Amino acid sequence: MKVSTAQWSADPALSDGDDPVERLVSVLTLEEKLAQLYGVWVGASDEGGDVAPHQHDVEEVVDLDQLLPLGLGQLTRPFGTRPVDAALGAVSLMRTQERIRATSRWGIPALAHEECLAGFAAWGATAYPVPLSWGATFDPGLVERMARRIGDDMRSVGVHQGLAPVLDVVRDARWGRVEETIGEDPHLVATIATAYVRGVESAGVVATLKHFVGYSASKGGRNLAPVSVGRRELQDVLLPPFEMAVREGGVRSVMNSYSDVDGVPVAADRSLLTGLLRDQWGFEGTVVADYFSVAFLKLLHGVAGTWAEAAGAALRAGIDVELPTVKTFGEPLRRAVEEGILPLDLIDTALRRVLRQKAELGLLDPDWTPVPPALAGADLADPEALRATIDLDPPGNRALAAELAEAAVVLLRNDGTLPLDRPASIAVIGPNADDPYAMLGCYSFPTHVVTQHPGVEMGIRIPTLLEAVRAEFPDARIAHTAGTTVDGGETSGIAEAVRLAAAADVVILALGDRAGLFGRGTSGEGCDIETLALPGAQQQLVDAVLDAGTPAVAVMLAGRPYALGRASDEAAGIVEAFFAGEEGAGAIAGVLSGRVNPSGRLPVSVPATPGTQPSTYLAARLAQRSDVSSIDPTPAFPFGHGLSYTSFTWSDLLVDRDEIDTDGIVRVRLRVANSGSRAGVEVVQLYLHDPVASVARPVQKLIAYARVPLAAGASADVEFAVHADLAVYTAASGDRVVEAGELVLSAGRSSGDLVSAQTVRLVGPTRIVDHRRHLTAEVDATPV
Repeated sequence: MKVSTAQWSADPALSDGDDPVERLVSVLTLEEKLAQLYGVWVGASDEGGDVAPHQHDVEEVVDLDQLLPLGLGQLTRPFGTRPVDAALGAVSLMRTQERIRATSRWGIPALAHEECLAGFAAWGATAYPVPLSWGATFDPGLVERMARRIGDDMRSVGVHQGLAPVLDVVRDARWGRVEETIGEDPHLVATIATAYVRGVESAGVVATLKHFVGYSASKGGRNLAPVSVGRRELQDVLLPPFEMAVREGGVRSVMNSYSDVDGVPVAADRSLLTGLLRDQWGFEGTVVADYFSVAFLKLLHGVAGTWAEAAGAALRAGIDVELPTVKTFGEPLRRAVEEGILPLDLIDTALRRVLRQKAELGLLDPDWTPVPPALAGADLADPEALRATIDLDPPGNRALAAELAEAAVVLLRNDGTLPLDRPASIAVIGPNADDPYAMLGCYSFPTHVVTQHPGVEMGIRIPTLLEAVRAEFPDARIAHTAGTTVDGGETSGIAEAVRLAAAADVVILALGDRAGLFGRGTSGEGCDIETLALPGAQQQLVDAVLDAGTPAVAVMLAGRPYALGRASDEAAGIVEAFFAGEEGAGAIAGVLSGRVNPSGRLPVSVPATPGTQPSTYLAARLAQRSDVSSIDPTPAFPFGHGLSYTSFTWSDLLVDRDEIDTDGIVRVRLRVANSGSRAGVEVVQLYLHDPVASVARPVQKLIAYARVPLAAGASADVEFAVHADLAVYTAASGDRVVEAGELVLSAGRSSGDLVSAQTVRLVGPTRIVDHRRHLTAEVDATPV
């Protein structure tokens, strides 16, 4: 007999307690309990390429008629698997939920999840800039606004959980997933990612931190490759973003990393997923498996001999939900429990977390309805009549996408050519000049899914850079040629590119990446590279165009930083735009014309040469240029760098005291004035240097920043209240400590351009601290 959700939640006979979660734990059969611990991805692999690693190796046909009577934990990507009209997708999801409720004994709805890395990954939904562009904004508030819109859109059609943000700190720019990260500095990553979490969670949608932890530190920048990091790199670089998001973001889900760390796969590492995440940090949400990662314990890592052993290892470690579909948490796990190999308590522990989250989402409420907000009041009798009635890319979304793209564009170099002053003729050259996909990362829906469905429209309007330049400069004669492809290596078109360049007043050279998956692009998941040389024959194109003698502005439309060769010193200008989304072309064209005053700052260093990886500004002395190595890793453009069309004058940095206790606070102040003729934004960055420590430390470390908009002639006092906790590091003992001694606090325009500094002495006993320490400085920018 089926008992409806309303019945069991109101019938005390089902359990002695009043808690609906405990009632369910007491009455569900083993099979019904297991059903709550896995997702189902229906029909995701019957056509097209993989959208997850080894998808075709692991995925099996799912018999819903057999599964659904037991209930279901999650529905995997009901919108993000195929191009589907938003309204029809919402109706389909609603009917699936109705089917789950009607056929299962207890009628517990499934939790539906989707990707949302650069916007809701659904056909027709807004494609925002990728996370690397979020980092370039240095603007958590703006990112939080974007995230709230993404969450609202997902919730409106019945989605409960989003698989973002990515908190991996870039350690090697050759890694394909750099575009999905926020940058190479843990403080920048932490603050931007936590803002994103707040935005999504404020919409009533569960945000998911990924990939916990170490994924970006793989050997050689190879996807899923082993990770060999020491305790200090783990605790001081890779973990802090997760700490902040758990503590200050209110996040309710975490996804494990695919990698092994020092030989232990994270999916089977109880010390990380339970000991650290839950026992130390107090995380109470769900840990969901990255796609197929439980099966990978047997298939790829070789630490489990059977599917049941893989399932048991993951559950013991702390994984609650197997995604994207059932493989090990079904029949193999049932047999292991029934045979006494695994205890039932292990299942019940995960079950309580899953059901508790469903209760928080209202899925266990007696009056829960499968009708999503976007369909409320609609006539559901004729779904086809609802086609095109839900707009996931409304004008407000596009305006916000444009605002974020404009804030993220970074002007790296300018010899005075920019902004362009009404050129009579412009040659727009390069493989990314007239391709809308050049604006999109690998997890945008068009790139991730539409490319696997030939003939299907992108679903949203994405102007190309060529189109945007024509619109921005309507009186100019525009000539265009690609010159070469992104990575094909062709050189036959370079002569035509040189001819057009020589005949023009200025050249706009559109270079960079093509996002894709598993080798189908030059950037994206599974698209790792050997060096940071420009892909294909693009450097040959650059050199030939520079030789033509016409001022050339290089525009990078990319998912990672590349060495730009001669362009770093010889280009008239360089504009960096990390997959800037559907409104990215207009933002770049606005920077070229001067309509937009650039204010982005580099979230990752741009290398001077292509072979210096792994490299990051967050480096100890011997990782920088020295007399003991012939390799110079000094970047062409350092972390935090970015130019403007106005000028800013900084006063000397002042501190309110030159000595504080090891648990004290020092206030750091400087005045910033816009000494130019137009409004602009300055980004004040505060760096910490510890001259003498008990272990080798990075020479500079970002501890705070302030994005300060100023009208022409205006000034602001920028103050940072810096707690001594921000000087924390992992000592030789393995403890995180704040020690007595000198600290140098420097205000900088970038990690390589420190304007002024003050020394502060910490006094008192060494303090051992944990995640409850102060994580950020209080920042105030007051107009004067």
